[in-house]
Amino acid sequence: MTNSPAELVEATDLPTAEHAKLANVKDVLAYLVSEFPLCFAADQQVKPLKVGIFQDLAARLAADSPVSKTQLRQALRVYTLSWRYLESVKEGVSRVDLDGQAAEQIDAQQAEHAAKLLAESKQKAAEKRKAKMQEQRAKQNVAKPVAAGVDKKRPNKTAERVSKAQKVPAKATPVKATIDVAPVAVTLTTVEPTQLATGDKVLVKLGSSPMHATITEVNLPDVTVQLGSGMIIKTRQDSLYKA
Repeated sequence: MTNSPAELVEATDLPTAEHAKLANVKDVLAYLVSEFPLCFAADQQVKPLKVGIFQDLAARLAADSPVSKTQLRQALRVYTLSWRYLESVKEGVSRVDLDGQAAEQIDAQQAEHAAKLLAESKQKAAEKRKAKMQEQRAKQNVAKPVAAGVDKKRPNKTAERVSKAQKVPAKATPVKATIDVAPVAVTLTTVEPTQLATGDKVLVKLGSSPMHATITEVNLPDVTVQLGSGMIIKTRQDSLYKA
């Protein structure tokens, strides 16, 4: 199967609780796979996670855990946006809790949203591969200097007898190919605080890309939303935009 942009990693030797916080998302994912093997997986057996799994993890992990809450949020986002995870989100499939016990079932809307995210992710990956191949072809097509011909300045009679048919044409001037990629502009419209209501569909900006979400609680200036993958997060009102 084609690898996901957010490729999961195999569990490795992990630092103990006395050590410093884990260094990156890959280490955090490996830690979660090691600590909760019935919930998280690093292979084809990925299962949809229970809604509210972040709160369960925050309550389960000890204060001296090598994973911070910020790292936990980042790791869950990478995990739930991986191709393997999105492919597991099917209508009627039960989500699992930290102990691998069945939780709520995935409805049609959640399954449709996961399929849309998967298609968009694969399309972006294909476009990147295409652009890279075009760049490589452009480099290969740059004209190569023509092999040098007979030196006319060499003072011997043999050079003088070389016919015009045997003379090598002048060197071609290399032409560098360029690829212009026009940036894609995305216009986001801020949602007024008075327009926020439970159940509304909005866009929430996490990192550089906005994601579809549903408002589950409004407690200004904080708003709690549920992403299409089932993950629930709390964010600021000014990070929400009209869907």
